[in-house]
Amino acid sequence: MTPLAGILTLAPVVPVLIIEDEAQAVPLARALVAGGLYALEVTLRTPAALACIERIAGEVEGCVIGAGTILNRTMLDAVEKAGARFAVSPGLLADHKPTDSPIPLLPGIATATDLMAGLALGYEHFKLFPANIVGGTGALKAFAGPFAQAKFCPTGGITLANAPDYLAQSNVVCVGGSWVAPVDAVSASDWSRIEGLAREAAALKGR
Repeated sequence: MTPLAGILTLAPVVPVLIIEDEAQAVPLARALVAGGLYALEVTLRTPAALACIERIAGEVEGCVIGAGTILNRTMLDAVEKAGARFAVSPGLLADHKPTDSPIPLLPGIATATDLMAGLALGYEHFKLFPANIVGGTGALKAFAGPFAQAKFCPTGGITLANAPDYLAQSNVVCVGGSWVAPVDAVSASDWSRIEGLAREAAALKGR
């Protein structure tokens, strides 16, 4: 099993987090881990993101912290230095191979052409993104035939209601979702609610 495969199989859901306030990072991560979600993706969409990754990496036991919205090699290097143990990109990074960085990268794909390019670079695991727009479970079923070696973490439009449909696909190892950390719950520091949502997500299985 590759390091990335080991991370993606820790739980059925990888929370996708947009954290505005560094002070919320550690209690948020602890609540999610307490609920059974161990691999977390902090997206680089806020000025606080790198500091959040560093804090979580250093202070939250049992958490495998990752970084999302990686658009280039500079960002990849920055999150690795901050303590991220994996990275997620919305697309393929130009000519970037799995062996080109010290931490594993989960690249995004949306089409068969993307997938072929990623496989040619040596990737085996991909983020289907945005899953709800590019075909959802239908696309995953179509990819399963010609690309049997490819495994997926669909992200984009995934909810508690439709996650089991995605997880039921033979080529899906987990899903990415933001519903486990609602903006209102994070803003209110309602960590018990988030832990409950995490427990619900951690118990998900494919239909």
